[in-house]
Amino acid sequence: MVEGIDGSGKTTQLGLLAKWLIAAGHPVFVTEWNSSALVKAATKTGKKKNALTPMTFSLLHATDFADRLLYNIIPPLKAGMIVLADRYAYTAFARDAARGVDRRWVRELYSFAVKPDMAVYFRVPIEVSIDRLLARRVKLKFYEAGMDMGWSANATESFKIFQGKVLDEYDRLVDEFGLSVVPASGSITEQQRTFRKLVSQYLEIENDDEQLDEQLG
Repeated sequence: MVEGIDGSGKTTQLGLLAKWLIAAGHPVFVTEWNSSALVKAATKTGKKKNALTPMTFSLLHATDFADRLLYNIIPPLKAGMIVLADRYAYTAFARDAARGVDRRWVRELYSFAVKPDMAVYFRVPIEVSIDRLLARRVKLKFYEAGMDMGWSANATESFKIFQGKVLDEYDRLVDEFGLSVVPASGSITEQQRTFRKLVSQYLEIENDDEQLDEQLG
C-alpha cells in the first residue's frame, strides 16, 4: 500500500507498479481510498454543504474503509492476488490527527484493519506538492486544503498549514509502524526505480532497471 499527501505522486507510482507486476504475470487488484458506494452519497452531500466535522469525517471514512476491506481487500487476498491499496488506514491516522481527533481513538477505530505486508510512504515537501497540483490545474478542494478548520481563508495557505500537520503525523507513523520512505521530489523514473526495488526484494522477484528506463524513457 502507498501513502502520501496530495501531489506526492503515489497514485502514479502505484499505477506503474501495477502494470509492471501484471506484465510479470502476477495477479493484481488495486483499491482506492474513499471509494465505497456505501457512504459515497453521504460523504458527497456533507462535503457539498461543508457540514462535516472532524469526527463525522473520521467516522465516514472508517465506514468506507470497513466496506472496502470486506469486499475489495480480503476477498482478493484470499484468492491469492496482490492487493495494491492507494491509501490505507494510515491516511486516517494522519489526516484525523491533523484535524485534532485523538490519535489513540483513531487507531482503535481502525483496529480491525488487516496489517499490510508492505507500507510505502512517498514523502514530498509542501511546496513541491502544491506546484504539482497547480501545474495540473487542480483546484484545491475545501477539505483537502483543510479549510474546514478555519486556519486560513486562502486555499493555498490553508493547504500548506493542514498538509504540514499531516506531514508531521506521517513522520510519527514512519517510526510507529515502520513505513518504508521513498523521496518523492525526484523524477517519476527515480521514484519508480526505488519503489520497484523495495517490492521486488519483498516478493523475491527480478527487477530490471534497463526495462524501466525503456518503459518510462
